[in-house]
Amino acid sequence: MVRRRFFLAMAGAAAILRAGDPWTAADVRQPSSLAKQLKDGMKPLVLYVGFPVLYKAAHIPGAVLAGPGSKQTGLDVMQAALSGVAKDREIVLYCGCCPFDRCPNIRPAFEKIRESGYTNVTLVMMPTNFHTDWVEPGYPVEKAS
Repeated sequence: MVRRRFFLAMAGAAAILRAGDPWTAADVRQPSSLAKQLKDGMKPLVLYVGFPVLYKAAHIPGAVLAGPGSKQTGLDVMQAALSGVAKDREIVLYCGCCPFDRCPNIRPAFEKIRESGYTNVTLVMMPTNFHTDWVEPGYPVEKAS
């Protein structure tokens, strides 16, 4: 199991360094990093840029539904969620609808938020999906009411 997770992480790391992606390796974080930060009481603005049905089923506690990033309406919702947010505030984007390297939402959302002038933005890399990479390891979740 540990070996499988290691290889998945390595494959995910390779996926984040594809030519043409709008981020660098420094812009990407592991789920464990965010889970620890939240457990320690540090609260970045967490934006879920995926599909609403998945958000309603389970999401990172405190995450704001601001997607899907693959649709203009989702990008508009994300922009509204950022209204009044300082440009240097820590913002974390995540989706987890599918493997990170094939996600239709994360790239457009990241590009849009950076074009809007936000400078402290990271992505949570979910190599497989939210369930496998966040729920199964036992990180906290909440469900929409």
